Amino acid sequence: MQESIKITYYEDNRDLREGITFLLQATPGLEMLGAFGDCSHLSQELQTLRPDVVLMDIDLPGLSGIDAVPIVKAASPDTQVLMLTVFDNDEKIFQAIRNGASGYLLKHTPPSEIVSAIFDIHRGGSPMTANIARRVLQFFQSQQKVVPQPEREDYRLSARELDIVKGLVNGYSYKLIADDLHISIDTVRSHIRHIYDKLQVNSKTEAILKAMREGLV
Repeated sequence: MQESIKITYYEDNRDLREGITFLLQATPGLEMLGAFGDCSHLSQELQTLRPDVVLMDIDLPGLSGIDAVPIVKAASPDTQVLMLTVFDNDEKIFQAIRNGASGYLLKHTPPSEIVSAIFDIHRGGSPMTANIARRVLQFFQSQQKVVPQPEREDYRLSARELDIVKGLVNGYSYKLIADDLHISIDTVRSHIRHIYDKLQVNSKTEAILKAMREGLV
């Protein structure tokens, strides 16, 4: 039997926090480890609870959700961060992605889609609210017109690593990439870590965006 996806949630709006917590607790395959109104004890909570997915608001008292993302990734690189926020301005979107968030949803997202996004991000996806995804795509399409394309060998990606990057850009999960390339998921994860190091990124979303922007695939 497959283990449940373990989740922690950071949201200062009590009603929303309790509502989302109830939704996730009632969803088979998800395990809600804790919901918190701020990130004041984030490092301790990560070490104690070891979540698979962190659901993160941006406008939190004290440490903002955006500034909390690199703390999550430093403490637990395999933990995926899904932003759930009202902010849809470019600065916050791209700062969250640069800091290591792997998904970005707006709070008006229907509950069923929030649940689907958690399963998706755990499988290796990068869920985004539709208009956020469109804005990300438009940004990098505009960047391609003005940013010089670096030589591919600058990043020293191997042929296999490039195959995996292509799979990520095409939206494949780790399992689908593994099946397509006839390798194990653990091997895919190992390659992904090397890709992150070479591209100097912290998340799958950031790797995809950098590959698109710089014409690596």
